[in-house]
Amino acid sequence: MTFESPLYFLLLLLLIPFVAWHFLFHVRRQPSLLFSSTEFMTDMPRTLRIRLRHVPFFLRIIAFIALVIALARPQTNTALSTKETEGIDIMMTMDISTSMLMPDLQPNRMEAAKQVAYEFINNRPNDNIGLTLFGGEAFTQCPLTTDHAALLGMFQNVSCNLQAQGVISEGTAIGMGIASAAAHLEKSKAPSKVIILLTDGENNAGDISPLTAAEMAKKLGIRVYTILLGSSSTTQQAVATLPNGETYTAPIETSSDPSTLKEIAQSTGGIFYQAGSKQKLRDIYNDIDQLEKTKLKIANYDRHYEAYQLFAIIAFVSLLLEVLLRITWFRRIP
Repeated sequence: MTFESPLYFLLLLLLIPFVAWHFLFHVRRQPSLLFSSTEFMTDMPRTLRIRLRHVPFFLRIIAFIALVIALARPQTNTALSTKETEGIDIMMTMDISTSMLMPDLQPNRMEAAKQVAYEFINNRPNDNIGLTLFGGEAFTQCPLTTDHAALLGMFQNVSCNLQAQGVISEGTAIGMGIASAAAHLEKSKAPSKVIILLTDGENNAGDISPLTAAEMAKKLGIRVYTILLGSSSTTQQAVATLPNGETYTAPIETSSDPSTLKEIAQSTGGIFYQAGSKQKLRDIYNDIDQLEKTKLKIANYDRHYEAYQLFAIIAFVSLLLEVLLRITWFRRIP
């Protein structure tokens, strides 16, 4: 048990003069009768009332001590327990180029990737997870956080319309995406730091090459898992929604670069994957989920609970008993 205000215990020092006054002065000054001789009383038995005459005084002492303890605000001991859990820092880095609208994964690559990412995030409750997006340039959609509800809310706003609307430049800046994610993980103290890079194309924009960014991640102790989404080079119809609500449909030819993605993964200690279907993508995320398991010891503290109520009750009951005894059994007639 701990006390929030232990200085109140100094009040207990007042008991010393109080007890001394009671036995040295107060008892001697009780009302009395004069007798010419007390010899006849020597053989009289001492009644229970006489033997217990100090009980009201000790009840007052108990009440005072209990009141001081209550004022000191006793609290239950903080219970500390530790348990092992799993937690790492993850930056999910996603391609939002217009080619992600291709419908070879239903309903399209982007929506399929988002749906599987939701499942992955929900399965990693102890991780700090952030989100980096890249097209012709890269930016952070959500910094590292354990507030996964907020992260999922930001995930819902991810779309390829930014390029269709001209908000960001066209292209696929894979190197910029890796560099941006690595910058967020640079100061992380987590025992394991991971970038999950998802793209459906090859690097054709940005000021940093993918391999340069991978070398940067390697120096920071970051593993990069690369996922190539969709089928190989193809031309399909991609659909985007414009600000006025109209749909924009255009044939898009994509070309991928699996060799570079594989080199990025291998150089950082990650793994390269290819996902041609939504189920395959789900299997990949499940595989990463199993690979990235880091044991952490988490300290759990129980809440503090005030325990003054018991001592306040003891003080009240003691005072009540003292008063009742003084006006009944120990009542004095001057």
